[in-house]
Amino acid sequence: MDIRVKRVYDPPSAEDGMRVLVDRLWPRGLARDKARIDLWLKELAPSTELRKWFNHEPAKWDEFQRRYLQELQQQPAALTHAVEALGAGPVTLLFAAREERFNDAVALRAFLLSRR
Repeated sequence: MDIRVKRVYDPPSAEDGMRVLVDRLWPRGLARDKARIDLWLKELAPSTELRKWFNHEPAKWDEFQRRYLQELQQQPAALTHAVEALGAGPVTLLFAAREERFNDAVALRAFLLSRR
């Protein structure tokens, strides 16, 4: 499975394949018609509590990933739906955070690739 990660505010490209928003909240200031989002998997986003605790602080990254993976494993039906919906083609997981290395899309990508 070809899974990429991209900031939702970056322009869509042909190489994106299926564009999947993985944040719980809709990105601020982004019009739905301009976003070109094929699927919104908000049920796989980190809980509000976890997201607020993490606050994109690199020092909390390892613990965030551990807690987030625990949350994901508690949602087997949502994970199965996501894997089936993503298919095999290129998929781009979209996120709104300014931090491009430490965010839920990066953690979700690693988790999905580990389950292959």
